Parts: sequence; C-alpha cells; structure tokens
Amino acid sequence: MKILAIQNCEIEGFGFYEQHLVDRGIDYRLIHAYDECSFPPVDECDAFLIGGTPISANEVREHTFLLEEYEYLSGAIAAGKPCFGICCGAQILAQILGAQVRKCEQMEIGGYEVRLTPAGQSNPLLDGFPLQFPVFQWHGDTFDLPADAELLVEGDVCRNQMFRKGNIAGMLFHLEVTTKEAVKWAEEYADELAEVDKSKEQVVSECHQQEQKMKPLANRLMDNFLKDVL
Repeated sequence: MKILAIQNCEIEGFGFYEQHLVDRGIDYRLIHAYDECSFPPVDECDAFLIGGTPISANEVREHTFLLEEYEYLSGAIAAGKPCFGICCGAQILAQILGAQVRKCEQMEIGGYEVRLTPAGQSNPLLDGFPLQFPVFQWHGDTFDLPADAELLVEGDVCRNQMFRKGNIAGMLFHLEVTTKEAVKWAEEYADELAEVDKSKEQVVSECHQQEQKMKPLANRLMDNFLKDVL
C-alpha cells in the first residue's frame, strides 16, 4: 500500500495524519508540489492525500504547479484511485468532480464544532465519530456538492464541511493541525484575523484546547480511509 501526500504550501503539512501513517508503517511518500516537484506515475500509488494552500482553488490556472496538479489528480480520479482532500485540496477535488468553489459568507478561523449528517452517521469513513466534534478551521472558500456526492459533515457558519463521492472525499476542516502548526499559520496569515475578530493568541489557544480531542479523531479517520477505500 503506497500513499502519496501532496503538500501545496510550505507551512501547511499533514500533521497528525502523517504521523499516524508513518507510525503504522504505511508506505508514505510526501511531495512538495509548490516547489516544482515532479509527480510520480498515477499507477505507482494506491491513494492520494491532497493538502491545503492559501491560494484559492478558483485560481488554479494562474499557478503552474496547481494546474499540473489539477490535471494529475483528474487522471488519478479517472483511473479510479482513492483521493482525500483537505481544505483547498478538497475544493480542487470538488472542482474536478464538476462542482463550484465559492466564497463563504464568513471566514472560519480557529476552533469550531461540526456535526455528522444522517449520511455521515452511516458512512464508514466516519465510523466511531461522535455526532458532534471539535475541529480547527482556516478558510474563506467552500465547495458546492458534486453531483451524486453525499454531505457527511456540516457546520453552522459554513454548511458544507465534508463530502464523499465513491472513493473521493474532501473536508474543509482540519483534524491534523497541531498547536505548533497553528502558531505558524497565525503568524503567516495574521492579516486575515480581523475577518473573524480574533487575535493570534486566541486562535492558537483555540487549537491547543482542541488538539487532544482532534488527534484520536485524525488517527481514526486515516484508519477508516485505509480500511474502507483500499
């Protein structure tokens, strides 16, 4: 089993997801798409994790690496490969599946609660999840649901939080982010904090308060993904 993780921003890694896959001894390869790396042949990989970036999915064609990635993932989906996208990674997958990406009515930054939909309660990807659970957020865009996709997780501020269509899934929220990473985000994206009237210290504190609850959920999600789609 070989997992290819595609990192799209220097400071936005895979946190708890990566740690858990490595601890499990999964054949895990990380590439930095933003650094003009080359993508391996699709048939060499069993599944794909796609990370976030502050670049909007609607600006894919303005960035060579994202356009190449879009075409690469389109090939992976056409080949029937499982894909799991996080934040902008989820939005790119939604676009490939024919859905629109649009601005949220309000940005979400910091700690939030989301909940399983009826579809999410019965979906194997979220087996063992509580009906409501804590997450970390940092996004201004959201995705519409692709045709025939199911909404698995919803929120109050931004409703569409996680979708699944066959072996393709994407989520806006983050379970993988550690407090250490939240500090980097709060420093790098400090100009966005005014949108939600929060300070850097508040956002980091919210992540810290959620971290120990998010970690086991992040681990369970990766286990469910491996078990259900591979």
